[in-house]
Amino acid sequence: MGDAQRGRVKIETSQKRVRVFLGGRVVADTAHPVLVWEGPHYPTYYIRAADLRAKLEPTGQSHHSTSRGDATEYDVVVDGTTAAAAALRYHDSPLTELNDLVRLDWNKMDEWFEEDEPVYVHPRDPYSRVDILGSSRHVRIEIDGVTVADSHSPRILFETGLPARYYLPMTDVRMDLLHASDTHTSCPYKGTADYWTVRLGDTEYQDYVWGYRTPLPESQKVAGLVCFYNEKVDTYLDGELQARPKSPFS
Repeated sequence: MGDAQRGRVKIETSQKRVRVFLGGRVVADTAHPVLVWEGPHYPTYYIRAADLRAKLEPTGQSHHSTSRGDATEYDVVVDGTTAAAAALRYHDSPLTELNDLVRLDWNKMDEWFEEDEPVYVHPRDPYSRVDILGSSRHVRIEIDGVTVADSHSPRILFETGLPARYYLPMTDVRMDLLHASDTHTSCPYKGTADYWTVRLGDTEYQDYVWGYRTPLPESQKVAGLVCFYNEKVDTYLDGELQARPKSPFS
């Protein structure tokens, strides 16, 4: 299929084997998954209809996309297990590369595998890179004039399209001011994050801090470290106050 660029939609065939499971059964198994960038931040997997192991039963509903055209909605049924409204097909898309493909709803499937490794949240973007570098730069974090972290041994995480993140040893953080949150998020590159709320007097700064206790193998360098949203705090790098970056988390 190669690359295709139509408006804002990019289409590219991946070389990874991708398998999808529902109710312990294989929904799809393909060596030719297709990455479709429907939005700017990360791609979605589309699967060749010939690589499906499940049945698609029309729901009678359709969805319209200005770039992809009209899609027919389907339930996904495999060995008695049904995921309602879990698939779309663009049978007559102006992007002809999509016409023989099926879009499975990521969150309505039980498991996704790239090769033999589970992947969470969304497909990994082949154009997104994560570098984690040890550093001796001096990082100091303030919230409303109170120093809540001060470290000379950060691990700096550089991720394509996002601000640099300063992961700090807990021993360099005022952990007495941090209180565990019920919030957890997942990332296909780093794993599942725990969050903390900062409490200064009677004021709480909800989920300003996060960390990965057991990150995925490629992000092991940040294991047990914590990070502050530099969009929301005052970050001093080698004594110089940094501008707060603009990002989806601002």
